[in-house]
Amino acid sequence: MTGAGSAEVPGAPAGGPGGPTAAALPAGFGVVIDPGTKQLNSDTLFGGAPTRVLRLSRAGRTALAELRAGPVRSAAAGRLARKLTDAGLAHPRPPELASRPDVTVLIPVRDRAVLLDRCLSALGGGYPVVVVDDGSQDPGAIADVAAAHGAAVLRRPVNGGPGAARNTGLLGVTTELVAFLDSDCAPEPGWIGRLAAHLADPAVAAAAPRMVPVSAGPGWAGRYTTAACCLDLGDAEARVVPGTRVAYVPTAALVVRRAALVPAAGPGSVFDPALRWGEDVDLVWRLHDAGWRIRYDPAVRVAHHEPRGWAALLTRRFRYGTSAAPLAARHPGQVPPLVLHPWPALTVAGLLAGSPAVAGLSFAGSVLAMRAILHRAGLPARGVLPAMLTATRQTWLGVGRYACQYGAPVLAAVLVAPGGTRRARRWARRAAAGSLLLGPPLTAWSARRRSLDPVRYVLGHLADNVAYGTGVWAGALRARSTAPVRPAIAWHPFRAGPANHPEPPPRPDHRG
Repeated sequence: MTGAGSAEVPGAPAGGPGGPTAAALPAGFGVVIDPGTKQLNSDTLFGGAPTRVLRLSRAGRTALAELRAGPVRSAAAGRLARKLTDAGLAHPRPPELASRPDVTVLIPVRDRAVLLDRCLSALGGGYPVVVVDDGSQDPGAIADVAAAHGAAVLRRPVNGGPGAARNTGLLGVTTELVAFLDSDCAPEPGWIGRLAAHLADPAVAAAAPRMVPVSAGPGWAGRYTTAACCLDLGDAEARVVPGTRVAYVPTAALVVRRAALVPAAGPGSVFDPALRWGEDVDLVWRLHDAGWRIRYDPAVRVAHHEPRGWAALLTRRFRYGTSAAPLAARHPGQVPPLVLHPWPALTVAGLLAGSPAVAGLSFAGSVLAMRAILHRAGLPARGVLPAMLTATRQTWLGVGRYACQYGAPVLAAVLVAPGGTRRARRWARRAAAGSLLLGPPLTAWSARRRSLDPVRYVLGHLADNVAYGTGVWAGALRARSTAPVRPAIAWHPFRAGPANHPEPPPRPDHRG
């Protein structure tokens, strides 16, 4: 660290001095409190991902005041900043780098010479670039484009997928950092330096930008995927943690500490060559399990060319779905398709079953249970009613997404033939199935309202979900496992604990 306003990117080995065991955010880093974090009183913070309560001692309050006033200067402020950023209650603001980072850009490609040319043009000069030709049918075109931009080329005679191509490229990389970039991406200027600044924190292994779609054309499919790009993780920054809002980041664009890759590597390779899809999620979760932090910084943007036409779009979603089963086998408990909290789930079940008494009693139970939990934690109970209304709404939307992805034929059957002898009962069942089918896409459309009308957006959303869910079912049947389609129950609404004495993160040889 060169001072309060600049930073160097260290290349310390995992577990060594300055590795992921660093207990404090380095001096010079600032923090910004997450918009969802609430300071309930002078010594209590509430929020984060997953939701938790942190209590501040007198020293903790002093450290928080230092962080609100400027960058980390004291050891106490550094430790509190680490606790806050680890919990998602705040986010780091790294200082500017003192010098250009030591980075190699690694681009896997198979054919798509035109997109590769656009990618390299947007990337510009300044960093060494290695293009790995993963068995292209026209290797000469790839070589010509790479040569025109001064990039080195490695040729794989047989296609092995992006993970295998990145493994090949990594064999010759010696720089401290690696910038993974897909050939269908067009990064904005300065993206590497802005992401590399996060790695001035020796506990951070990787930093990812926001992926924003490049329109695939004026047609229905192109306009839909522009409005609902599955790689766009939103505009809220986050620490990447399985089971939270930002559970993973893709390696379509990712700056990584090379020293973190070797300890996290599987047998003989960094990316699992057996994973044709989801290999990037697997790597990110292995880095997380090894104790490293991964940051998502949506202020940095990389454009991504989306598939053209419904066939290509839905095929991609199906393939993404097939990765759920192998990921569930490698990371048990980290790939639940739906997480339910008991009381809101009972309330939604009562509403869908047409039983207002059950729904009302369950909702009353949820409010009383939350008030009791807050009372035991010594927290004020104001705001419980709207919070539980929001929880019930989110549960309904989650159940709807789950039902559409994994049980669309059942919903369709209920709409067509709801069964029952009473007319009112039949229409109540149709209304319940229709709410599950249409509620999530209409909610998503109303939040975005981009260049697509609600009817086509809803139809595209339904096709998108069914394609993904079909892929998940295909992978689950192939693996003979119900894990990718089995919901999980979350019994604890939030965690509580002190913030003034954070525990150090696990060492990289302690797998979680």
